[in-house]
Amino acid sequence: MVRIRLKRIGRRHHPVYRLAAIDSRKARDSRVLEELGLYDPINAIEEKRVTLKQERIEYWLSVGAQPSDTVRSLLNKHGVGAQATTK
Repeated sequence: MVRIRLKRIGRRHHPVYRLAAIDSRKARDSRVLEELGLYDPINAIEEKRVTLKQERIEYWLSVGAQPSDTVRSLLNKHGVGAQATTK
């Protein structure tokens, strides 16, 4: 099964995450199927905290990818993918 989850790329004490479509059996920072966006929780500018590729996220949700809980809340907050609300 494919999961849409966060992959940590930031340095120590400054986390930055990529939203990625990853096989659920793989490790957190392993090879991804596709990069879907960026999440920088410490960025002072609200508009630059989250960047999403909406069309690709909706595609992955339509073919059955399941978002993690954190990704689901990010998608709901930014109104991407109506399917992100259901488990």
